Amino acid sequence: MPMKELRTRMASVRSTQKITNAMYLIASAKLRKAREDLERTRPYFNAVQAEIKRIFRTDAKVENRYFYPPQGEKPLEGSVGCLVVTADKGLAGAYNQNVIKAAHALSEEHGGDVEFFVVGEYGRQHCLRHSVPIRRSFLYTAQNPTLHRAREIANVLLEAYDAGDLKKIFIIYTDLGKGMEAQVQATRLLPFHRAQFSSAQQEKEHAAFEFSPSIGEVLSNIIPSYLTGYIYSALVDSFCCEQNARMTAMDAANRNAQKILDELQMRYNHVRQGAITREITEISAGAQAQHDREGAK
Repeated sequence: MPMKELRTRMASVRSTQKITNAMYLIASAKLRKAREDLERTRPYFNAVQAEIKRIFRTDAKVENRYFYPPQGEKPLEGSVGCLVVTADKGLAGAYNQNVIKAAHALSEEHGGDVEFFVVGEYGRQHCLRHSVPIRRSFLYTAQNPTLHRAREIANVLLEAYDAGDLKKIFIIYTDLGKGMEAQVQATRLLPFHRAQFSSAQQEKEHAAFEFSPSIGEVLSNIIPSYLTGYIYSALVDSFCCEQNARMTAMDAANRNAQKILDELQMRYNHVRQGAITREITEISAGAQAQHDREGAK
């Protein structure tokens, strides 16, 4: 390969490496900011969950449409809703593909009777390409999860559940564990099981609580806030996983680019050394020929 072509290719690889490095730094900054936003709102939703637990400690058999009956879970006939959280774009390893696989597995498990609610352009485009019907597509970007958007999603899901259109609602998102290992989660949002709010540790109650107008109404008013918090947490977790996956992909791209550069540099040095050797040989041969001609005279 000529030296000029090698220099051009090396410049191209360096340019690509600058882009991947910039994307790595941007993803790192976005991940840190999203985690900080989640930590600022988490105490409120933890308090909401604690109040739901308090209600069940007061009356473990309270009837509510958002919970399975006290006897335990019973099979529910009817359509199933599924909120699928994907990214807006690729370049994030297998992040999006893993979510899509989990959505297809859930659909097969329920005999295909699943209505999808989609967050993220990647999920929308996948459904369009494969003719998967979407009940509701939330058109705002997945790159900026906010509490307001989580509340809008929760309201849409609750309307479908309260109207009886959906008997169960699941959410599929990606959770970033403490070990920074992303795992796809398929979790049932509604109805809740009472065991989710049961507490093995008995807390000391200093006074009896009175609920107005009723304990069931209070519980029904709390659930939308709890559901909003859960969805917001899932959106932020998914966003963090996307950025973490993109950081990993860009880091791998940087290492591969450096490996290519090292190989090209070695080839360039060989070609350059060969050119220098040829020039020296030609000069030596010319000098020798000149010397021979002068000696012949």
